[in-house]
Amino acid sequence: MPDRLDITWIVLIGLALATILLPPLMPRPLLGNAVLLSLAAVKGRRIALDFMDLRAVPALWRGLVGAWIIIVPLFAWLASAVIALI
Repeated sequence: MPDRLDITWIVLIGLALATILLPPLMPRPLLGNAVLLSLAAVKGRRIALDFMDLRAVPALWRGLVGAWIIIVPLFAWLASAVIALI
């Protein structure tokens, strides 16, 4: 039976393939950016929780790292949205 790291590794490979295959299928670039950045956030969360072993730390640290993983792609998406509107 595979352990958590093996499952995370398989999920990360699947997300990486989705990152490659999905952008040509997106009808609008802004939607494509949102999908790609959300996939990046999911990958970052899986890496932080499993490979950095943040599942075993206090909830405050998990929350801070999780918030950082969400905020960075959100700012990147907002920047792409502003550029698209200009």
